[in-house]
Amino acid sequence: MQRPMPACLAIDLTRLITRLRHANPTGIDRVDLAYARHVLGTGDAGTRFGLVSTALGPRILDRDSARHLVETVAAGWVEDVTAAADPVFRALAASLTGSPAPEARSHRKAGPDQGGGRLHRRRLQAETMLRVLRSGGAEHLPPGTIYLHTSHLRLDLPGRFDWLYTRRDVRPVFFVHDLIPISHPEYGRPGEAGRHAARMETVARHAAHVLVNSCDVGARFTEYARRRGWAPKPVTVAPLGVEPVFSAEAGGAALPSLARPTFLVCGTIEPRKNHLLLLNLWRDLAERMGEGTPRLVLVGRRGWEIENVADMLDRCPSIRVHVGEVVGLSTHGLAALMRSATALLMPSFIEGYGLPVVEAAASGLPVVASDIPVHREIGGDFAHLLDPLDGPGWTRAVRALSEPGSPLRAELAGRLSGYRPPDWAAHFERVDAVLAGLTEA
Repeated sequence: MQRPMPACLAIDLTRLITRLRHANPTGIDRVDLAYARHVLGTGDAGTRFGLVSTALGPRILDRDSARHLVETVAAGWVEDVTAAADPVFRALAASLTGSPAPEARSHRKAGPDQGGGRLHRRRLQAETMLRVLRSGGAEHLPPGTIYLHTSHLRLDLPGRFDWLYTRRDVRPVFFVHDLIPISHPEYGRPGEAGRHAARMETVARHAAHVLVNSCDVGARFTEYARRRGWAPKPVTVAPLGVEPVFSAEAGGAALPSLARPTFLVCGTIEPRKNHLLLLNLWRDLAERMGEGTPRLVLVGRRGWEIENVADMLDRCPSIRVHVGEVVGLSTHGLAALMRSATALLMPSFIEGYGLPVVEAAASGLPVVASDIPVHREIGGDFAHLLDPLDGPGWTRAVRALSEPGSPLRAELAGRLSGYRPPDWAAHFERVDAVLAGLTEA
């Protein structure tokens, strides 16, 4: 029997407010949105609250105000736009199916991010913050409230959480998405390792419970806390849910027959994603295969510390007509693309979870991924796993998957038969049990 939700919950909305100025959500943004809707969509109005961290201390929003804020953010994104109505998807589809298109490779952004849309969102963000600052402080939370923080935002500012020392009755629960800046500092911005260490210390000081997205992250957090001499924290693994639109049974939109084999890479372009391996691979393929070279589509914006990748994308003529970038693609557009492509390539050196792997599997799209712990955990039953440094192995996989009637593609597609991706219902059933247990303690 499912346990009831806890009596009083306050969900941290700080990150969602910062995302008002963006047209597209990141993976953590989607987690924040799912949690906010879940928490604020249950219970009585007097038992559900939004909390926003400010330099003046936490500000508490009643449920209706918090829900309005959350839906305002969601409305500014293109998440609920169908593939057919997504201008980014339509332009990409034209280039991939051989229809007339001015440029196969370009930075494209969805309508909401154009000119006036950007200014509108910034104005909306400023107005929202003014309303937040007029709200009351932590004293408005009922005794025994559970405070739920589902992003890493502001955790590197420990003073923002000092209010928890004066509200000892509040039980904080934090979601740790990864320890990558600490375990692999070479892939982050300068100083990020120190900032992430401060975040983890904030969690260790205050958490009544820690949520993680994978066993790998849970083990890394527990071991890191042990080495730092921190008191152990109870940890619950709750795999992230895959949106129903990715389901192969959903019957959503798909592209017509593509002009040639098309491979996808999804996620912000950053060093740990190992895009450089694929770009060098594609340059070699282009020299050997000419017009028969398969396409590679990079779905995601450019990030940080990617000078070599940017140089390849901007200045390497041999891959220009074979490698494309797309920014601002809606979730429905991404799902349609996954239902139409040849395979997902995920050569990352390190991941906290690897959501594109399970989204692709849910769509019926074969997956080739790096052989790292979290990929073995979430995709070991269906993915073709390769060492992220095995350039010849990745080349062989791409060429084999590009063959007409590819046996490798048929094998990988067969592995997906009967696959059931993790969903948000199961995720929140597990999380709600943890929160209810804190209420009963």
